Order: sequence, then C-alpha cells, then structure tokens
Amino acid sequence: MTELHTAPETRPHHPLAGRVMTGAEVLVQVLADEGVDTVFGYSGGAILPTYDAIFRFNEEHHDLMPLIVPANEQGAGFMAAGYARASGKVGVAMVTSGPGATNAVTPVRDSMADSVPMVLICGQVARAAIGTDAFQEAPVTNIMSSAAKHVFMVTDPDKLEATVRTAFEIARSGRPGPVVIDVPKDVQNAECTFTGSGVLPVPGYRQRMRDLRSNKLSDEKCAEFFRLLGESKRPLIYAGGGVINSDSANELRALAQAYGIPVVTTLMGIGAFDTTDALSLHMLGMHGTAFANYAVEDCDFLIAVGARFDDRVAGRPDDFAPEAKAIAHFDADASEINKVKQVDWHHVGLFAPSLARVLAYGREHGFSNELSDWHQHIAALKRDYAMNYDRDSSLIQPYAVIEEINKHTDGRAVIATGVGQHQMWAAQYFDFREPRLWLTSGSMGTMGFGLPAAIGAACARRDKLVIDIDGDSSIRMNIGELETATTYDLPVKVVVLNNIGDGMVKQWQKLFFKGRLSASDKSLHKKDFIKAAEADGFEFARRVTDPADLSATVEAFLEFKGPAFLEVMVDPDAGVYPMVGPGKTYKQMITGDFINNRYSDDAGDTEVGPSEMF
Repeated sequence: MTELHTAPETRPHHPLAGRVMTGAEVLVQVLADEGVDTVFGYSGGAILPTYDAIFRFNEEHHDLMPLIVPANEQGAGFMAAGYARASGKVGVAMVTSGPGATNAVTPVRDSMADSVPMVLICGQVARAAIGTDAFQEAPVTNIMSSAAKHVFMVTDPDKLEATVRTAFEIARSGRPGPVVIDVPKDVQNAECTFTGSGVLPVPGYRQRMRDLRSNKLSDEKCAEFFRLLGESKRPLIYAGGGVINSDSANELRALAQAYGIPVVTTLMGIGAFDTTDALSLHMLGMHGTAFANYAVEDCDFLIAVGARFDDRVAGRPDDFAPEAKAIAHFDADASEINKVKQVDWHHVGLFAPSLARVLAYGREHGFSNELSDWHQHIAALKRDYAMNYDRDSSLIQPYAVIEEINKHTDGRAVIATGVGQHQMWAAQYFDFREPRLWLTSGSMGTMGFGLPAAIGAACARRDKLVIDIDGDSSIRMNIGELETATTYDLPVKVVVLNNIGDGMVKQWQKLFFKGRLSASDKSLHKKDFIKAAEADGFEFARRVTDPADLSATVEAFLEFKGPAFLEVMVDPDAGVYPMVGPGKTYKQMITGDFINNRYSDDAGDTEVGPSEMF
C-alpha cells in the first residue's frame, strides 16, 4: 500500500484549465497528468474516440504515451498488471465494449486478488442504447463489480475528468487494486470544459485512508511488541505481498537485520527480503522450501507482515506455527486480522512507518537479543534440508534450467511466470535480491499470465533483463502475445519448460488419482513452438533436448539482443517438491526422493478427498 498522492484540488493551476475538449481528450489528458507513459489496449467501435485522442496526443507530444496493442484484451490486462507489478505505478489498459470488456475480467480479478493497482477503461455503447442489447453491449458494472476494487460508469460528461482522477486515487491507495471505468461512446464525444483539478466525493473511502495514515504505533504497543520479542528465543518474520505492494521492503530488512530475525516469504512476498541473505529462508507453504516450513514449525514468535495466512501457507490453521507462544500481525487491511489465525498482537496501519517506528523504538530503548542458537539451528535446517533433485539424470531436469539461468542473472532480472510446475520451480530456484523482480499470478493462479506480464514489465523496466518462465500448457493460453513482443521490439526472453502436458495437474493426478491422466497429457498435440516463435518474428528460437547443450544455449539465449525464445524439453515426470497436501500440516510435507525429510515415517501420508483439491 502507498500514501495517497496530494489531493488534486490542491495542485497548481493547470495550464489547460478552461479549455473546451471532448470527453475523450479530457480522459487522455488526465492519464497524462497522472504520469501514465504506456497504455495497453485493443480498439473497437465504442472506444474509438479515445483511441483517436491518444493518437492525436502522441502526435503533438512526440509519443509521450505509447499504445501497446496486444493480440487480445486479456493480454492487455495482464500487460498492465505486469507493468504495475514491476514498477509500482498504476497500470492502464483500455478496451472496447462488450467482448472487449468481458475479455478483461480475468486480469481484473487477478489484480484484485494480488492487490495490483490498475485502471481499466472500457468503451460502452451510447447512453440511450444502454439496456437495449445493443451491438457489443455488456453490463460492465454488474460484471466487474464483484471482481474489481471499484467500478465507475460515467453518465455525466462533466464528471468524467474527476472520475478518472478518483479511479487512480483508489487504485493506488490503501490496499491497491483494479478500478474499472465504463465510458459510453457519446460521453467520449461530448464537449466538456477541462478544469485541471477535482475528484469525486468518496468521503467514506477517504476517511478510511486518513484513519489508516494516522494510525501510528503507540509507545505502549511498541513496548508490548518488544516484550514478546524479548521473551522469544526463536523469532521468525513471515512476509507477504503487502510488503512489496507498500514499498516497505527496506524497513522490513532493517528490522530483520537489526535483531537477527530470520525471514520466510509467501509466493507473493518473494523479493521482499534478499534471498541471498543469510537470514533468508526463501518461500514457505505448500511448495515452500523444507527448511522454511521446518523453521515455521520450530519458531516461538511469528511476526506476520503483509501476509494473510492463506490456505497455501496455513492449510490447517490451528496447527500452523504450533510452537509459537505468540503471533504478531502487521497489516493495512483490518479485515485480515484474526480472519484465519488468531494473533496476540496486531497493528493496522501503513507498513513503512509502522516498521520504522518499531525499529526506532527498539533503538531508543536499547533493545538487544541473543539468537546465536537459533541462527545455528536455521543454518542446520538450510544445510540438512536443502533443495535438491536428481543431478545424475540423463534427462534435462527443469530445476537445472532455472539454476543455469540464475547463474547469469544473479538475482537481478525480472522473472515473470505462467502458472503450474514451472512457476513453483522458478519460485524455488531463482534468487531475488530486491522487490518487484518476481511477477506471478498468486491468488488466482491464472495460466497465460507470464508472457503478457513480461511484456508489460519490459515496458516499465527497460533497465532490466526480463524473462518469462513458462510451461507448454500455460503459454498456449496467450501465445498470440509472442507477436506483440517482436512488433514492439521488446527484448523479452521467453523460456518454455516443455514437459508435454499440464504438469501440475499430472502431478496431482499421480499422487491423488492413482495416475489417471484425465485431460492433462499433451503428448498427441502437434504444436511446434519453435516454428510458432519464428512465425511471430523471433530471430532467436531454439530447442534444447540434450543436457550437454544446456549451458551454452542458455548463455547465447540471454546474450541475444532483442526478443529470444528457448524451448527446453524437460523430464516429463519431474515433480514439484516439497509439497504440503491440502489440509495437511508441515509435518506431513512430501519432499520427494532428493530432499531430506525429518519426518520420513509420516511423509507418505497423501490421502485427500476430491473436494479438497486445489
């Protein structure tokens, strides 16, 4: 979460104030005022006035707001989300009415689930035609209201300007999320007087934001926190995506390092703490490292920051962190406190000042702790239960591919993923030295996310190497966006770990459905990914089938200037381990054949009912 920007009413006089514009021109000018430097979208009849306004704006301002046109509207939404996740700025997508808007529902819901700031602008049929089943009409407000943070339908052209500013305010403030603006075509064509200031009256929301900003940690609460920390011999920080969304990773790291507190992160929290730091235990949860999960079992004081105890972390909440004598919870959303797991201490407020206040209080009062035994225990966990796999296999192991790429990127590249086994391998085997380098669909788990998100990230972070780690099934969902990367000459590196099927589904079917591979085996499919990439303009498009060729090919792939495509034929039976089955405890974690398990006698307990799947 982030601080609210200065209220538009208090901004300096706008040089264009008083000018008569069309609604479309007003909309585009507000985008420029909000600092939008890239728009992702697909045109259509109901949004054409605004697309024309963007064209004319860019002619006048030397392409200040380039428009990236995807293969379809879902791609536009995920590009905007990738841009937002990589930059921390609000991503903007613009689509037409009807099917254009409905194609964007999935990225809107995905962004809501992962707290990603995005504004989606939808064209709509003219006001007089709304409700008549007009050509390409869809009830956007009804459809999007349950998927977005907020939805506006603009029926008064004079309120369009304030509506767009308010949409950005809501998208980026508090717990970030997507805001949808539905703009009828005749509102886009209507003449308005541009004022250069003003927002809509949303007093309830703004009061909540004021309360959030003003909720400072008292000396009494700080003292209580340090009492719990002082009594602890094995404290552990559990950091979630809220740390990254709020740009408070620096404060989290300072607190952890000041008092020597080890850190585990959720899938969405990856990068909140440097994974190469000695205090890092990487990811916890269903596919977290064994040593992270064992540390959660062993800790006596759990400090949750921007995390929500979701089912992929705490599959059985009552048995999560069973040795913890106390749990503390920092969050920006009061509804998350005690929602899943009862805590002993909590604070609802802005993360960065809250963490900074705790650290300052500890220094002011000379707090110190002695955790050498805990540090030795953590080091032993990391040594004895390290990630591992079959390093002598004659088949290419997917983990080896990630390790090879990681040697070159050194934890400094932007990594986007699709959803499936490749997503978890990337989370487990890549290093991330800072926030906003890890882009993945966490809560929704949307296949097809990786490629468009990487394209959006490449537009936001031209200073970074951007890599999409994808699967052969996941990339099929939005494979049309390969052409988008080459059309705009975006140097995205696309890796397909091809295990000939829906790998994660196959793994679950092998574990829980007696190996019946219903609808998940793609061995009869005819897709030639190299030809597809070449057809879409990739000058570098190679396939690796021999482990001996992996190192040299990866190096050439990463050094290639421009978009590059690499398909690696990996062991089709490679699994994601560790794995904690749904409704199971960390004691029942399955670690496979190559990762040590301290409960080896219990590790085979995989019984689960179909109703608990996924």
